[in-house]
Amino acid sequence: MSPLRKIGAFTAALAAAFGAAYGIGGAVAPVDAGRAQEASHASMTDDGAHAEPESAAAHTPGGLQVSERGYTLDLETTSLPAGTRTTLRFVVRDAQGAPVTAYRTEHGKQLHLVLAARELTAYRHLHPARAADGTWSVPVELPEAGGYRVFADFTPAAAREGLTLGSDLAVTGRYAAHALPAAARTATVDGYTVRLDGTLTPGRESDLTFTVSRAGRPVTALQPYLGAYGHLVALRSGDLAYLHVHPHEEARGTTVSGPEVAFTATAPSTGTYRLFLDFQVDGRVHTASFTAATGTHGH
Repeated sequence: MSPLRKIGAFTAALAAAFGAAYGIGGAVAPVDAGRAQEASHASMTDDGAHAEPESAAAHTPGGLQVSERGYTLDLETTSLPAGTRTTLRFVVRDAQGAPVTAYRTEHGKQLHLVLAARELTAYRHLHPARAADGTWSVPVELPEAGGYRVFADFTPAAAREGLTLGSDLAVTGRYAAHALPAAARTATVDGYTVRLDGTLTPGRESDLTFTVSRAGRPVTALQPYLGAYGHLVALRSGDLAYLHVHPHEEARGTTVSGPEVAFTATAPSTGTYRLFLDFQVDGRVHTASFTAATGTHGH
């Protein structure tokens, strides 16, 4: 590719990223203080004699901030080419700017990394490796150009509870706009059909149940994945707020389960959300994707 064509492709991707960010304010309903306090993580502090005072930032849904409670997500890789396997590198820094090198293990990993296209049409859940100097790295191939959000979900060893930080990533290449997929009760992935039952209610805990079948028969061989029989990430359309989701049932050793996997999720506001369910069968992880609006069952 000529230098001029490269510049044009990169400019298109950056324009898509900034264009998506510019439209966030009008796309998402406001979060009132009461709902936000109930929906977000409880106030969390580092080990010490005094807790941090409450603030608006303490009630912000996960993933909207690059820095929180003294920790910062520092992306060393700020752009990647679409369709090419490339290494993504980043560091989590403490309040003094030093790389964090000690983490607690949560759901089998010290850090969970999620990458999602701003349009919520592409999604990756990855588990990077950490070097001794605190640098995390992971190979990734993203399918299409545009703006992406990077989420780091982790608990530092010095902190009482975990947090989710977010930062923007530009993926270069020929950009094509995509509409948010329509809401539906079922999704099909790799020959599996997954049905969603449940209603997202703003500011309140909601039960969401996913039922997995194949060729019309219930799948009862769901294997443990990240300490449960499924892992759910929910993102709000518009600003990509990262929802706090818990499985109802932890995995029991290597015992298989199914066909149902249930979670509790709290939507911080009215709006439309994109749900990504990871489940494992025969050693392979599959991801079923849903669009769901608050107050509906996904239809």
